[in-house]
Amino acid sequence: MPTPLKLLPLLRGSRFAFPLAALAALAMFLISEASYQNASASFKRLGDQGDARREIQTLWRSLIDAETGQRGYLLTDRKEYLKPYITGRAEATRSIAWLNQYYSNDPSSQPLMGQVTQAARNKLAELAETNRLHDEGKEEGWRELLLSNIGAEQMDAVRSVSARLLDIENAKVAESRKSVMQTLLVNRIGVTAMTALSLLALYMYLRQTTALVREREEQRRRVQAERDQFESVVLLRTAQLTELARHLQSVREDERQRLARELHDELGALLTAAKLDVARLKSRLGAMTPEVLERVQHLSDGLNSGIALKRRIIEDLRPSSLSNLGLVSALEILVREWGQRSEIEVDRVLEPVRLRPAGELTVYRLVQEALTNITKYARATEVEVLLSSSDGKVQVSVRDNGAGFDMTAAHTSAHGLLGMRYRLETEGGTMTMQSRPGEGTVIRAELPESAEPPEGENASAPSYSG
Repeated sequence: MPTPLKLLPLLRGSRFAFPLAALAALAMFLISEASYQNASASFKRLGDQGDARREIQTLWRSLIDAETGQRGYLLTDRKEYLKPYITGRAEATRSIAWLNQYYSNDPSSQPLMGQVTQAARNKLAELAETNRLHDEGKEEGWRELLLSNIGAEQMDAVRSVSARLLDIENAKVAESRKSVMQTLLVNRIGVTAMTALSLLALYMYLRQTTALVREREEQRRRVQAERDQFESVVLLRTAQLTELARHLQSVREDERQRLARELHDELGALLTAAKLDVARLKSRLGAMTPEVLERVQHLSDGLNSGIALKRRIIEDLRPSSLSNLGLVSALEILVREWGQRSEIEVDRVLEPVRLRPAGELTVYRLVQEALTNITKYARATEVEVLLSSSDGKVQVSVRDNGAGFDMTAAHTSAHGLLGMRYRLETEGGTMTMQSRPGEGTVIRAELPESAEPPEGENASAPSYSG
């Protein structure tokens, strides 16, 4: 029979070295984890049992405190003596509830707990009845009840049954401690055996280090080649996604422009014709009753409101001020009207910049989205909008003194700004944001400046004045 020393040369280059080491580590982990779980469960039981013993003792003490406070109140007729009684009664009620919950999963102890509960509640009822008779001026009644043995019998019942529960908990504590010691012993033996096995596996594993290093180097080269290939694919996909985002944004703006044109042409014509019909009808009716006059006026006002709503929708879809007046004037109108609606002071510094029409629209949408978020979430009182250019870059920022937010936390309502960030990137720009709770928010964006003046680019843009 080969000795262990003779087996070592056979195992040095064995392909079972690493599986053996892994098996030893797994066995050590399982032994340690099982010991930990058993010990944790035992300590938890010890903690619960300690809490149960404390609550049993608290129940005794609370009943004694309640009885002492009651006696002081009955002897002195001073309300301050009722404080220990009230506190003891509340504490006893809490302890009864806790103990009933604790023993709800222990069928063997539930009868004893039921006796304790009944005796304690009877005691509290006897104390409350004595106080009631005293407060109602029934001197003979409360004295007779006080001198009876009912209270002492209930306290003796609580004490005797609680002592039996304490004995049960003490036995459980002893059993849990024994379980912890057994767990520690098993863990000690298992860890020692697995440590010896691990050392043997480590010795076998070290014999294969050179081959593993060569294999790892070859694998590293293969991984690097695959990584280079993946990076090229990622760059290609990123470029495709960027182009797709730019296309989708263009399609979205074209669709908005189409909707704005249809609203202006079709709905505008319908509303205008209806308004003219109302005017003709009003002129031909002549003298009208107040009710008819009111109905006609209400119809005219409704048409005017519809026309105004149509204009607002068209402006939201495709701002005519941007096409007709340029970026600075469009932002001035947007900020001024927003400030009037929101009743928020807006400080603005808007300098002429040179951007392509798509870039102007991106800046306009950024400011519009930022002001919308301020209305919804910021609760700000001051807002600052800046537009300038330097070193071939156009800078735009929106700052508020509102509530701010924690930028490290996840926000499900940040899709608008996230979409704006990607929209800026498709235009070659960047966006940054700074915010802290209670310190407001700052949104900054930067785009490359166009070599052509914006007036020439905007000359052919469609406009819808409504």
